[in-house]
Amino acid sequence: MLKRIATWAFLATVCGVSSFFVAQNIPQLDPYWWAGWAGAAVGLLLALLTFGLENIIKRIPLKIILGGTLGLFIGLGFAKLACYPFAQFLVQPYLQIPLYVMFSVIFGYIGLVLGGRKVSEMQALAFLEPRKPVAKAPILLDTSVIIDGRIADIVETGFIDGYFVVPKFILEELQHIADSPDDVRRSRGRRGLDILKRLQQQNNLRIETVDEDLSKAGADSKLVVLARRLGGKILTNDFNLHKVAELQGVEVLNLNQLANALKLAVLPGETLHVQILREGKSYGQGVGYLDDGTMVVIENARRFIGREVEVSVTSVLQTAGGRMIFSEIKNGALIRKV
Repeated sequence: MLKRIATWAFLATVCGVSSFFVAQNIPQLDPYWWAGWAGAAVGLLLALLTFGLENIIKRIPLKIILGGTLGLFIGLGFAKLACYPFAQFLVQPYLQIPLYVMFSVIFGYIGLVLGGRKVSEMQALAFLEPRKPVAKAPILLDTSVIIDGRIADIVETGFIDGYFVVPKFILEELQHIADSPDDVRRSRGRRGLDILKRLQQQNNLRIETVDEDLSKAGADSKLVVLARRLGGKILTNDFNLHKVAELQGVEVLNLNQLANALKLAVLPGETLHVQILREGKSYGQGVGYLDDGTMVVIENARRFIGREVEVSVTSVLQTAGGRMIFSEIKNGALIRKV
């Protein structure tokens, strides 16, 4: 602000003083004592108009300024050519001057308008297009995804880079969990702090802590508000937070959805080796798991609990909690006892 005031004061002083001396030295204005001050007033007015014109020009793209200027000069050239035939029989100067002024205004205005509006179609001025940097949206981490720990492994593989944001209230929540008297919660909190340290050590990742003054609402509500304020995304494992954020127009990256998408695709008829760990909900069913954690339900496998068997896939069910595979034991498919 101070710089703008100093600039305007300098411009006003130069214009005012120059106009004062010009008006003082015009012989026709000698009888008028106020001529110099009138000239100074005109100079100040010109300085004010120049300063206002600067603010207008700042809002006009460079392409439009150059295009309009080019169009204006071309229009003035056409005005000169249009006046030439009339100058052959309008020999009086007092007739030629108004005619040239009229044609200059008409063609100059047309050139100015067309040049300013059509400049975007000129490939020669394509280099004047402002370069728009591709800004990556910040990714806000919530407590669940930090404690989960898989995000650190994904970042280390190089599949994710960019700009991570850890709000201060998330750090405080992790600290509170790490100080819990409960052994399990304390272990989870310390694990989360260790994961953040691993993330900070990654060269392909920028991670920042943000201290925003938000309401006294819960951490999930604060996270959604902050994501909307920063124009960022939320990375979480929390299903409820996922739904709430989407309802408020915030983009969500769910690590569990990514894990489900990366699970091995299984089609009906394929053969799997599964260790049956426990009894299923329906009579005679057995339940086992693949290496990626996918649940496999095997019909008529209760008697094989504790054994590894070969099964044939009958169907695949996708649920909100993940994927379930239904299968049946192949004849003579007992592989080994466990």
